[in-house]
This record gives sequence, C-alpha cells and structure tokens, in this order.
Amino acid sequence: MAELIADPFRAARLVLHLRQEGITDDGVLKAMETIDRAAFVDGDALARLAFEDCVLPIPCGQIIPRPAVTGQLLQALEIRQVREARILLVGMGSGYTAALAAQLGADVFAMDRFRRLCDAARMRMLDLGLGNVAVRCGDGLNGWPERGPYDRILLTGSVPDVPDLLLGQLAKGGALIAPVSTGATQHLLRIQADGSRQRLAIAHPLPALVEGTSKAL
Repeated sequence: MAELIADPFRAARLVLHLRQEGITDDGVLKAMETIDRAAFVDGDALARLAFEDCVLPIPCGQIIPRPAVTGQLLQALEIRQVREARILLVGMGSGYTAALAAQLGADVFAMDRFRRLCDAARMRMLDLGLGNVAVRCGDGLNGWPERGPYDRILLTGSVPDVPDLLLGQLAKGGALIAPVSTGATQHLLRIQADGSRQRLAIAHPLPALVEGTSKAL
C-alpha cells in the first residue's frame, strides 16, 4: 500500500478536523492520513493547501473536493464491509478518491471524460504503487459494464437522477452513492441493489457531472 505523507503533523491535524466533521470510519481516516493530497495537484502553491479543508482546482476546469466531502463519500461506501470490493468510480478527476479507495483495499475502476486527467491519474497510481486501480477515459454515466458487476458505484459529481444504466451494473447486495441535486439543494443518495434508498447529508455541494467524453482535452 502507498505511503506518501510528507507532513505527519498536518495530516494528523486534518484527521482531527475530519472527525469533528463526522468522519468516524477509522479506515477512511487512516487512508486520508496516508495518501498525500498534494501529490494530486500541480504547483507548490496548491500543494501547500493540501491539508486544508478546501476545494483545490485541477486541469480541465475540474476540482478536488474538500477532504470533508471526500471523507463522507468514502464513509458512505462502507468499502471494508465487502471482501475484495469492486468499485466503479464515475468522475475520477485527479485520481485522489480512487487512490483512497484503493488504499482501503478495493479494486477500483475509475472513469473520467477528460483524457488529460486519465493520463495523469495513471501515472500517479504507478508512482504510488497502487496496482489495484484501472483507469478508463469515457462517459462514466454509461458505466463500465465489461468490468462489472460492482459491489459499489460512486459518483463524485451531482446528477438530477441516477441513471438506470449504472444501477444495472450493481452486484447483488451492492450499493450506489451519488450526490443528487433537487432544485437549490443537494444530498447524498445511497441506493441498494434491491432498490431501497437512504438520504445522507453532504458537507458541501459538488459540481454536476457532464455527459459524454471531452473531444478537446
């Protein structure tokens, strides 16, 4: 597993803050203490903000969400409740969330519509020694049926409705987590493979996922 934290004091301070924000899963907290968010941004100025609970910009007009939000998403996945969990991650961005899920022991199948982000994420996974992350450039809202079914599916951006195409790629007993926007409000929605639904709070709204694959980037 990866070991990349260069500043243990700031990492420990972030973990304390995340506990105060309601992140109580010890596995999630340990992964976030281990994987350095600074490795997923460009430039020293952004790297210095890696242990702050703030949004960080990345190329292609995308972001890395606040650590509190990332922690909520991972906690909602309940990865460690599934042995050898297979996870589809839609809207990979920098690859930070994928790396955390992989650090938790999951086999991660990560998708993004921007080829530039996919290429960079592959290199980061190699640098981290995370061989349990597969990256694909494409429309994540269509899923990756060839590699399914999945024990967990995570959307890292908001949608007005969860596509049936994704729900159809859940394994028996699986669950999908998605930020869902309804008017001016947003919440996390956990949908089980049997159709049952649970609404969860989210610390900060996430940008909308966009359909299709970028032709320019």
